[in-house]
Amino acid sequence: MSRLSRFVDRLIPDRVLEKTAQLPADVGELGVDPFGYDPKLVKYVATPVEWLYRQYFRVQVHGMANVPDGRVLLVANHSGQLPFDGMMIGTSLILDRDPPRMARSMVEKWSARLPFVSVFFARVGQIVGTPENCRRLLAREEAIMVFPEGARGISKTFDKRYQLERFGQGFMRLALETNTPIVPIAVVGAEEQAPSFANIESLAKLMQMPAFPVTPTFPLLGPLGLLPLPSRYSIYFGEPMRFEGHGDEEDEVIFRYVSEVKAKIEEMLEAGLKARTSIYL
Repeated sequence: MSRLSRFVDRLIPDRVLEKTAQLPADVGELGVDPFGYDPKLVKYVATPVEWLYRQYFRVQVHGMANVPDGRVLLVANHSGQLPFDGMMIGTSLILDRDPPRMARSMVEKWSARLPFVSVFFARVGQIVGTPENCRRLLAREEAIMVFPEGARGISKTFDKRYQLERFGQGFMRLALETNTPIVPIAVVGAEEQAPSFANIESLAKLMQMPAFPVTPTFPLLGPLGLLPLPSRYSIYFGEPMRFEGHGDEEDEVIFRYVSEVKAKIEEMLEAGLKARTSIYL
């Protein structure tokens, strides 16, 4: 270990070092796993993210005991223009679960085209959401984070806040095929981090983005406008849901199962919104 590394390690809080040291590290000669995950990098990234988690978004977690060991699909609502909700869910599993778990988030395929960002995503454990990638990870008994609303959810305007968009069905076929439990997750607070009043679709298409939102700070403040507002997060982990099947069922059956998961998340969101006492304070 170099002097610089030792110096930087001294800046990492003991609580972060303790938690990240417990994460599995199945890496090869290059120091990364077959998907590009670098466990050594996580402890450095976790330090500023812990500040966001504890001090900025002031995340409150409910039901963490519902996340089992072994393979699991973590299925959550998605919002906020930028994926801070996924970051906070993943951080909660490292900092507030005993033992900590690394959640491998399924990111959109277009993210693989982003310079630097695509490599960074891989190094901190995120994967392009292909069925084959997910099968391989579940075979390794890992936790996969899924946002079935996809870009439709994260890009919606503020008038549709906490209204779930259509769920994709791929996660359910994957769960049935691999006999994997689904833990439904409801995130309250991300909708208010970047309330979008409009989506300029022509600019989004021109820039090959899923959306071009107009928020109170973006594009007025340029890149600084992408910084989220300090909304208070609450993350609710529901009890695991299991479904019978093999993954090749008729669409009608899959749709019914998916609707059950969606309904559960909607129920949890409704309860979370009723329990919320403030948004930014």
